[in-house]
Amino acid sequence: MGIDVDFPAILQAKHRIAGGVRLTPCEESENLSRALGMRVFCKQEYRQQTGSFKERGARNALLQLRQQGVKGVVAASAGNHALALAFHARDLGMQATVAMPVFAPLVKQSRCQALGARVLLHGQNIGEAKERADQIARDEGLAYVHGFDDAAVIAGAGTVGLEILDQVPDVDAIVVPVGGAGLIAGLALAVKHLRPDVRVLGVEPEHAPSYTRALQAGEPVQADVVPTLGDGLAVPKVGERAFAIARTLVDDVTLVDENR
Repeated sequence: MGIDVDFPAILQAKHRIAGGVRLTPCEESENLSRALGMRVFCKQEYRQQTGSFKERGARNALLQLRQQGVKGVVAASAGNHALALAFHARDLGMQATVAMPVFAPLVKQSRCQALGARVLLHGQNIGEAKERADQIARDEGLAYVHGFDDAAVIAGAGTVGLEILDQVPDVDAIVVPVGGAGLIAGLALAVKHLRPDVRVLGVEPEHAPSYTRALQAGEPVQADVVPTLGDGLAVPKVGERAFAIARTLVDDVTLVDENR
């Protein structure tokens, strides 16, 4: 799979989504700074309308698809990507369909429906939900928007990196949670282009080590995933495009022990 994402694509995404996605604060946490003996800043993406950075990629993808005349999109997601897609599809006058595993939180199902999305429950995991989403895309001619491996989604996520460099000019390292690897791929691409000296460090739960397994295998592979506190990171296989980008740019990835 071609990478299809470069630094100009991230700059274009920044201008494309401006005004439609919040520029979130990146403020120092006094408690973390005191506890760790260093200055620690937190990028507050929970302040987006639907509570996560996923809005950046969703809006960037939707705006490009709308320009191509696409009126409806479909995705598989257990939560944050579905919410982001539903919110911005409504804002842009488009129709969103989301296939969710049957275990998807009821609050996220109902909120997607309240935002005007068509919600379909299918399968015991995100992989089975994606099979349903793929079928709908074929049967109804909808555009599929991948939550962490779509080029426009990765470029949108990269805008987080641009903002961090503006907000914390003397940053030494950026620690990024890893699920499907779309966020760390886009962020690393932006940061390393402008500040190659800044270390980009990934963290993922030991219970969902999909990126670590991909590094060991040299390519994305299926990882054993068990229930984890980081439920939004419980992706059994990282994206091919995301991994191709991240593996050359990310400095290190650490597995987090949930028993401490």
